[in-house]
Amino acid sequence: MTPIAAGFGSAPSDKPSLRRRRVRYGVFFATYLYQGLIAGFSLTALANHLAAQGVSSAEIGVHFALAGLPWTLQPLLWGPWVDRAGDTRMGRRRPFAVAALVGCLASLALLLVVERNAIGALGLVFLVHSVFASLLDTACDRMIMDHVPAHELGRVSACTRAGFVAGTSLSAGLFGWMLAAWGFAASSRWLLVAAILASLPMLLIREAPTDAFLSLERRGSAPRRVPIRRFLRRTVVALQRPRALRLLALCFGLDAALGLFELPFSIDLLQRQGWDAAGLSRLQAILTLASGTAGAVAVGLWSDRAGAAAPLRMLLVGSAVTFALAGSLIGAGLIGAAGPVILALTSVLPGLLIVALMPALLEASRGRPGAATQFEVYMAAMNLGSVAGTAVAGWLAPMLPLHGVAVLVAATFLAAFRMAGDGGLLKSHA
Repeated sequence: MTPIAAGFGSAPSDKPSLRRRRVRYGVFFATYLYQGLIAGFSLTALANHLAAQGVSSAEIGVHFALAGLPWTLQPLLWGPWVDRAGDTRMGRRRPFAVAALVGCLASLALLLVVERNAIGALGLVFLVHSVFASLLDTACDRMIMDHVPAHELGRVSACTRAGFVAGTSLSAGLFGWMLAAWGFAASSRWLLVAAILASLPMLLIREAPTDAFLSLERRGSAPRRVPIRRFLRRTVVALQRPRALRLLALCFGLDAALGLFELPFSIDLLQRQGWDAAGLSRLQAILTLASGTAGAVAVGLWSDRAGAAAPLRMLLVGSAVTFALAGSLIGAGLIGAAGPVILALTSVLPGLLIVALMPALLEASRGRPGAATQFEVYMAAMNLGSVAGTAVAGWLAPMLPLHGVAVLVAATFLAAFRMAGDGGLLKSHA
């Protein structure tokens, strides 16, 4: 036994593990809660705080793009390593999750020594955090594919979405107020405390009841790994299939369209309509929480019973209608008076699209040697779309008015509705 393994024996069979439905839902909820806490702080509360201080949308967009870069590279960074991992006594995927969380928390601690106005340094801290967080996400997604049966994928999608939006909403609302009232240093300390608490379930819960709590000793003989080049070549071939290409286009297009609208709309409310940054963060948190909890559970149950296609197509049509209505209100000059209504129209239904889409992406990926890698490619397409949309938004604003952007987003959703109507796109098997 290794020194690490010698200190921690195998867990008794009655220990909680991912084999239990309620336990795994709790672990996955908490892990995505953790991700939401960081996203709510950096992408909403801190972004609104900086915007209220006069920082331009272009500068904030660069900050977002920098922090999102590791998520676009996630499949190459971590997918092959998680997919090809050998089985250790503490589990096959959990060692990656534990290492990732240690790195995440260490990088967040750097916020304690960074000045609030150092945009470049803040971007670098969140860039480092994203490197480790993307590993955590890859390991967690592979655990879902390993431990969740196909008929529960809708519910686990709702569970992870609810965790993420609960974390995002809590973080955006709380830290939006705290940044204004207590300042950046105090907010960073409390963010670190909250992150540590949210990370405990993944750190403490085993994959299987007989796994060791902490051991890097191999379980069984060494696996015969596919060489990395051959592994990547097989994954590329799988992703070149027509269905995979259409799914990639769908993932990229939806998040890119949303990214084009969200940032300039928030900037307009703060810098032209005179909204308070903390007030905007609270309203965004309330709306996100409403759609991402009860709404996510409803969509998840619907997906498990009816399949992914029907919920996704209905949400795409509904989102197209809401963005068209929002564009009409903005074009009529009502952005100030109808700001809360426009925010609700453009956030509630679109926030549920990922809940309906994720089961189809999981099913399209699982059962393959490169399951985590392929799934993370789909997720990276979403993140790349969001980063691209956000980065382009600041430069597009002088050329296309905000109501025109809303109409463009509505048209994108209608095109996605037609694509999702392809009978083979969202079936259970690739």
